[in-house]
Amino acid sequence: MSQRTFTLQEAQVLLPVLQSLLKQAIDGKQLIEKIDSEFQELAQRIFLSGGLLVEIGRMALRRAEREKTVQRIKDVLSEIDATGVQVKDLEMGLLDFPCIVEGKTILLCWKMGEEKITHWHSTDEGYAGRKVIDESISKIKKKPN
Repeated sequence: MSQRTFTLQEAQVLLPVLQSLLKQAIDGKQLIEKIDSEFQELAQRIFLSGGLLVEIGRMALRRAEREKTVQRIKDVLSEIDATGVQVKDLEMGLLDFPCIVEGKTILLCWKMGEEKITHWHSTDEGYAGRKVIDESISKIKKKPN
């Protein structure tokens, strides 16, 4: 199976759309964490008091909201994946764009909050091995098929 590769310029063009999608997924993850926290607090209060009268309707709505959010995140991540871009860390907002340099695959690396793609790393290094993009990467042009 061939994986899509990007030039730096192609990745930069896609970045605004991907940033918006990634933000939706991150916001959804935060909402899920908030709802989970509410359920944990409720369970703790029930346990400590030996039982409580629970607003079943309200909690059912929150559960449904959580499930809808989980599906929305899955859809967003699938949409990003379909572009050929890899979501490496949702918490940090890390995206990797496969790129071919001198016959080898590297990953152009972008983190939420960065204005543009300025770093890369090898496929076995990960985020900790990020290096600043140099001219050998920035000058790469796609070869015609």
